[in-house]
Amino acid sequence: MFDASYYGRLARLKLAVDKKSNASLLGSRKSVRKGSSAEFSDFREYMPGDDIRSIDWNAYARLDRLYIKEYMEEKESRISFFLDLSQSMEYGEKRKSELAKELCAALSYIALMNMDHVLLVDLADPAKRYAASGGKSGFRELTRYLEKLEPSAPAEVQHTIAGMGRMQPGLSVIISDFLSEEYVEEPESLIQLIRYLQYCRQKVVILQILAQEEVNVDLSGTFFLIDSENKDSRLRVTMESASIRRYKEELEQFTGGLERSAKKCGASYHLCSTGEQFDRIVFEKLRDIYEY
Repeated sequence: MFDASYYGRLARLKLAVDKKSNASLLGSRKSVRKGSSAEFSDFREYMPGDDIRSIDWNAYARLDRLYIKEYMEEKESRISFFLDLSQSMEYGEKRKSELAKELCAALSYIALMNMDHVLLVDLADPAKRYAASGGKSGFRELTRYLEKLEPSAPAEVQHTIAGMGRMQPGLSVIISDFLSEEYVEEPESLIQLIRYLQYCRQKVVILQILAQEEVNVDLSGTFFLIDSENKDSRLRVTMESASIRRYKEELEQFTGGLERSAKKCGASYHLCSTGEQFDRIVFEKLRDIYEY
C-alpha cells in the first residue's frame, strides 16, 4: 500500500496508549503484571520459590532482610479501529473510504511494528471484524483484508461499539464522516460514545473524514442532491454565493461541535480531508496521538 521508505518513516512512530495492558502476549507495552523486562517497578519481600537471581543483595546488606526486585512485564496492547464504510463514505473524486482505509493501514502498521494487537471492526456490520498481530506478516494480511472491503449499510456507530462487550484496555480509533442525523443534529451526542469507551478503559481518537468537495464547495447553478444512503430522498438546491457561505458556516459549526465534544472528554479529534497531503495528516496533524 506504501513504498519501502514510507514504511521506514512509519516504523519510527508509536501510538500513545494511556492504559497499561493486561494482555497475555508479549509486546512492547508496560503491563500491570510483573515480569522480567529491564524496567524496574518495585521491591517486595522474598518468598520461598522466588528466583534468587532477583534478590537485591545490597538491600540485604543494609537491612538484613531479603527483598526481590520486580520489573514491569512488557505486553502487547489492543488497538481497535472502528471503520465507517457506508455509502456516504464513497463520495468524492478521491473517495472518503479510500482515505479512511489508508489511515487505518498506516496506523495499523505503526501498531503492529510495536507488537501491538490490532482489531478492525466494520461499523455497519460488527460481526465483520478482523484481528491482526505479528508485525509485518500480520500487516500484509490486514492490507489484503482492507482492500477487499466493500461499501456497506449505514454505520450505526453508537450501537456497534456498545455491542462490543468487554474490551481490553487500549486505544480505540473511530474513522467516519459522522454524517448521520444523530451527529449532525446534535454533535454533543459524541460525548456519550466517548464516555462509554473511556469506561471500557480506552484512549479515544476521533478521525472525521470529509471529501475535498465537501470542505471547499465549488458549484454554481441548480442541482438535485440525492442522499447516497436513501436514493428516494432528494433536495433541489441553487448554489450561489449566499448559499455556499451558509453551507460553510453550518459545516464549521458541525465539525467544531464534534471537536468541542471530543476535547471536553479528553479525546483526540482530527478533521481529515481527501484534499490534504497524506504525509501532512499522518506526520503532522496526528502528532498528538503518538508517543515520544
